[in-house]
Amino acid sequence: MDSLSQIVESKLLPIANKMSSQRHLKAIRDAFMSIMPITLIGGIFAVISSAPITENTTNGFLLAWASFADKNSLLLNWVNALTLGAMSLYICIGIANFLSKHFKMDPFFPIMLSVCGFFMLVIAPIELGWAGKTVEISYIGGEGLIPAILISCLTVEAYHYMREHNWGRIKLPDSVPASLNETFASLCPGVCIIATDIILFAIFNTFNTTMPGFIYNVMAPTLNAADSLPFAIIATLLVHFFWFFGIHDAAFSGILGPVRDGGLSLNAAAHAAGQTLPKIFTTPFWVYFVAIGGCGSCLALAILLVRSKSKQLNTVGKVGIIPSFFGISEPLIFGIPLMLNPIFFVPFLLTSTVNCIIAYISMSVGIVGKTFAMLSWQMPSVFGSFLSTMDIKAFILVIILIIIDLVMYYPFFKVYEKQLVAQESE
Repeated sequence: MDSLSQIVESKLLPIANKMSSQRHLKAIRDAFMSIMPITLIGGIFAVISSAPITENTTNGFLLAWASFADKNSLLLNWVNALTLGAMSLYICIGIANFLSKHFKMDPFFPIMLSVCGFFMLVIAPIELGWAGKTVEISYIGGEGLIPAILISCLTVEAYHYMREHNWGRIKLPDSVPASLNETFASLCPGVCIIATDIILFAIFNTFNTTMPGFIYNVMAPTLNAADSLPFAIIATLLVHFFWFFGIHDAAFSGILGPVRDGGLSLNAAAHAAGQTLPKIFTTPFWVYFVAIGGCGSCLALAILLVRSKSKQLNTVGKVGIIPSFFGISEPLIFGIPLMLNPIFFVPFLLTSTVNCIIAYISMSVGIVGKTFAMLSWQMPSVFGSFLSTMDIKAFILVIILIIIDLVMYYPFFKVYEKQLVAQESE
């Protein structure tokens, strides 16, 4: 462990220092960290709204929990929709803010222009008029992160370039208040940026799509249903690779959703008919066996954090361990942060991938039963693994996988802990 930690420290720390100074990556990282209160509240309400019950549940507490969630579903879903469900909007604002500060600009106008571009290109109008407005907002959540990052970065860069080169600057007398002078100085850059957004909207609308819809159609061509170990490994690696750079796994739901849900449907039908279950790569397989504690298999890391010598990591661990137990990794990903943190790049990718390999092989050779039921995305893996397979060996397998994840995270965690402890002692 110690030797591996030394290798990580010597090889990855220089890369980390370079990445931390890159303005776009730094702005993205800071934006994700700044929305931690929003993601935490959204995660808590997501857990509250998802009681882990089945048709055969008799536990009084769980039934009362489910009853409360059902009676207050509007409130719970509304809070979730405006927190985790609007993540892309907050990220767009955050990146514009931090990137503007990098250029030592007043962030007000860049933020306004970025938000305008975001609404223009991400939200699709359905019906507009005096009587009311109906729009499609599917992409303002995690699915819209790629457009949000592109829009905010390009908007701020364009605004900064035009301001630096005095594009269309209207000079006013010195007696004019500074705020009004700043407004007129921003007039031409603002008009140019909004005009570009309008042109892009018109182009996408001509093809009956939006910017995120176009991006995902290009990035995610139609895939045939697949149920193989190579496909599962590639899917796991790709999802976590992009998550590391801030692209939410929801962005891949259009690709992986039909594959996973299709496999689950076939297994459920086979189980009902008393037949052998045909598929392994299903939605509960992903939720309960691959991403244990959310993407990055963060439950194991949360266990390490609560015993950390670093005050920062210890606090993040205490805050994030309960959400991660329920499969919500955002508080840890944004709070540590794991995203864009080269020290955790290897374990972030490999823990879930190793989980995938071991679980897939275990099911393919018949050691553990295959999944045929999906209870809740927020169902803890230790419970969901058993209930989705009705095989006690699945529960044991998940415990083993968590232990393996702990071992894989440990040396990287110690390197980062050592670094933070040194900073905190200064």
